[in-house]
Amino acid sequence: MAQNALAGLIGRIIDQPAERIVVGNGAAELIKIVSGHISSKLIVPVPSFNEYANAAPSGQVVEFPLEFPSFRLDVDKFAAETIRVKADVAVVVTPNNPTSMLVPKADLIRLAKKLETHDCMLIVDESFIDFAENHDQISLEQEIASYPNVAIFKSMSKAYGICGLRIGYMLTANSQFAEAVRKGVHIWNINGFAEEFLRLLPDYKQEFIESCKQVRSDRDKLYKQLCAVPGMTVYKPDANFIYCRMPDHAQSGPEITRRLFIEHNMYIKHSQGKTQPDSDRYIRIASRTQTENRKLVAALADIIDSKKAEIS
Repeated sequence: MAQNALAGLIGRIIDQPAERIVVGNGAAELIKIVSGHISSKLIVPVPSFNEYANAAPSGQVVEFPLEFPSFRLDVDKFAAETIRVKADVAVVVTPNNPTSMLVPKADLIRLAKKLETHDCMLIVDESFIDFAENHDQISLEQEIASYPNVAIFKSMSKAYGICGLRIGYMLTANSQFAEAVRKGVHIWNINGFAEEFLRLLPDYKQEFIESCKQVRSDRDKLYKQLCAVPGMTVYKPDANFIYCRMPDHAQSGPEITRRLFIEHNMYIKHSQGKTQPDSDRYIRIASRTQTENRKLVAALADIIDSKKAEIS
């Protein structure tokens, strides 16, 4: 299906005109176009979703460390560094992956205004925002016309669970930037199954809202359960996953990930390889059903306790 018609289907879902939308074969296609071809220097806070940096040519990425150990983004420092290195694209993932932390809307607006006078586009990746409280009030989507140097990226697979269908989109009121990205998209880049999904989606809006509400409830219960594990640092989540630092006496994140999979048939993600201090001490846990979450917490606590017993 042609790009204009696909953009119209997305526009119907998010209540935006088609000319502001570029539809990608997943957000990864759009990231590759911006990071790999449009941007001459890109800056991204780390740890974050690695693809923005991975898709860029060597030497064209600046990694900006998040405040440690809070992992909060100081947008004023980020803006200053963006301007100093003369980046033409700045990326903020909110809620961030892997930390699951939201960047306040007021901070993003302040950041956009600071960068606008320096010819820098701000990419705000909102792929996980549907899992945040009051997401419709913290998203920049409905105010995009007020910020011509902002583009919102969204991978639809996160909230809708449709990774195999490969749908993502970019929303921006900057017609020049939209056209530059649109030119990089392959013709017929979305398959027929994905197109049909977009046609059906508006009919299930209420069910989607209820589903996200349930995910938030289950996630918050999981957060409390993880906080009860002795020695574990648990970061308050805004997405559907939770970031944790393992106790110092526990095994590394990769080893705990391995043991959970082999001994309990559960798979989580560790952060080894992310750009951050002590990356091998961190794990990312996606929330599932309450029953599954309870089993995971019990298995995790058992693995940590067994290591403590070995040490003592």
